[in-house]
Amino acid sequence: MKVVIIGGDAAGMSAAMEIYRNDKTAEILVLERSDIYSYGQCGLPYVINGKVAHTDELIARDVETYRGKYGMDARIFHEVTAINTQIQIVHATDVNSGEAFEFSYDRLLIATGASPTMQDWENRDLQGIHYVKTIPEMAVLMQDLAGTEHVTVIGAGFIGLEVAETIRARGLKVRIIQRSAQLMSNLDPELAKMVLEEAVKNGIEVLFEEEITGFEGQQNIQSVRTKKGSYATDLVIVATGIKPNTQFATGFAKLANGALIVNEKMETSIPNVYAAGDCASHYHRVKQKDDYLPLGTTANKQGRIAGLNIAGVEQSFKGIVGTSILKFFHLQIGMTGLTNEAADDLNDVVEVYHYEANDVASYYPPVKPMKIRMLVEQQSRQLLGMQAVGESGVDKRIDVFATALFNAMSFEDLLDLDLAYAPPFNGVWDPIQQAPKRYGKK
Repeated sequence: MKVVIIGGDAAGMSAAMEIYRNDKTAEILVLERSDIYSYGQCGLPYVINGKVAHTDELIARDVETYRGKYGMDARIFHEVTAINTQIQIVHATDVNSGEAFEFSYDRLLIATGASPTMQDWENRDLQGIHYVKTIPEMAVLMQDLAGTEHVTVIGAGFIGLEVAETIRARGLKVRIIQRSAQLMSNLDPELAKMVLEEAVKNGIEVLFEEEITGFEGQQNIQSVRTKKGSYATDLVIVATGIKPNTQFATGFAKLANGALIVNEKMETSIPNVYAAGDCASHYHRVKQKDDYLPLGTTANKQGRIAGLNIAGVEQSFKGIVGTSILKFFHLQIGMTGLTNEAADDLNDVVEVYHYEANDVASYYPPVKPMKIRMLVEQQSRQLLGMQAVGESGVDKRIDVFATALFNAMSFEDLLDLDLAYAPPFNGVWDPIQQAPKRYGKK
């Protein structure tokens, strides 16, 4: 069996390894448009502040390992331009020489990830405007940061906040420009206030409800222009979102943003073609429909499932519940499940429980409070979502709640969970149990 994998990062190589382990007769060809395989993109912001000493530390396995140890035909600088699904041929081009190639396949996996987006702003090609997505982009950014005094970050989602923190740790001045009225637009406004306070406390300038119109400068960026004014800066990082890399894949069923729609086996709408990771849809267990929440964890899981099914080992992707977490200076910001807006889209009538709890027993210092917001479906009492912000213990509570969501537990079911307790770790009633204890049905 000839297997072609487009993309040599998380989803693609998770699949490749499962095929290698489960079908020793498979011929595995990987087409990667860069020269770097299997690296942790989520660690890139921490190269900026030195927590990760070098981008090489983010590489799990290099291309020579896949070639030598695992016998894969791992290509570099090969960009796929088209797929003929009728005769099962992949068309690719060498990005350096322009030479064209054709590769036949019995099974094909599209694992091309996603690319950062930028609107068609004026002078967007000025030097000093960056993304944080790939190792080569990070290398250029690190060079430009040398001698820089002021950085403007456009966008205040996960990447925007992580980058703002790590650049501030270098002692540089940082400004965040956000189109909406708060940091992290999917966070509850009251919790978002805590994030803003943390930003200001750490010397970050924040501008809300600013619409970018372009950039100013001769060769290098000198200022960012919005509808409200012009703001001087030495360097810009754009963190306004990503778009699936599926422009070459015509004739496939896709989500509105271009992500390839897949079933539980990671099969696309076309026979013998699979997709996984940031270029694919992600079934949301709470919404009970296909969604798009690109994360490294999901990419590795979907890649594994795709590889097993390609190798003839039937497995199903069970879906996501939308769990994520972010460190921002001293804060932990976690969320899972639905937001109010998402619940409204599903016409769910919800009850909201908003309260404060401690990370450890109240008498065991230092006690760090966290604010929690929990959504529950009014009639069924089904858990729908949770957000939490605090200095400690958020990760544990979000993960426990995500597990409860995955298993479709009710609000009152939380009281029955047998959770770890000792004063240095918890109170006798865990923070996520305090809501049903106070507000649950008697």
